[in-house]
Amino acid sequence: MADAVTRRLVLASQSPARLALLRAAGFAPDVVVSGVDESGATGTPAEICLSLARLKCRAVVASLAAPDAVVVGCDSVLEIDGVAYGKPKDAADAIARWQLMAGRTGVLRTGHCVVVDGREVSAVASTTVRFATPSGDEIAAYVASGEPLYVAGAFTIDGRGSIFVDGIDGDHTNVVGLSLPLFRRLLADLDLSAVDFWV
Repeated sequence: MADAVTRRLVLASQSPARLALLRAAGFAPDVVVSGVDESGATGTPAEICLSLARLKCRAVVASLAAPDAVVVGCDSVLEIDGVAYGKPKDAADAIARWQLMAGRTGVLRTGHCVVVDGREVSAVASTTVRFATPSGDEIAAYVASGEPLYVAGAFTIDGRGSIFVDGIDGDHTNVVGLSLPLFRRLLADLDLSAVDFWV
């Protein structure tokens, strides 16, 4: 088995937030976008995000010529009242979403999958998010910024949307899109140490 230092770390996601998170934590992953169609996923919110994370990860593994690469795939959804909300369809959908979320609590769930040497581990991280109650004008301005149109749950915790998050219970990095503590544990399950991938 190749030494961890010589392995290629691959992020199976086009999310700039996930890439920035990994880089800030000392990693330098290559990015390979899976191209997986997310529209057909069904099940509970946890099942949906885990299924999509696995599909993304497996698609990228299949496309690589490096069998010893370490591939991590993620997918996030916001759960409110048992319903999974991914990226909004358009601005009107984002406004409706914020009207639903305002003043309420949701759970940001992110499915994680890591594959190396044909071995796969996966798990879901969950963080409770308490939303503020922005005014109609604030919601309109936020949606007009474009930011909520490209992220699960129509909000960010590391961008403009952070001013509308009153607090969280759980892992902050999970809300960004990739739980770094869970990533470390999944690597350990594969007999790899996260620190060996620091650059």
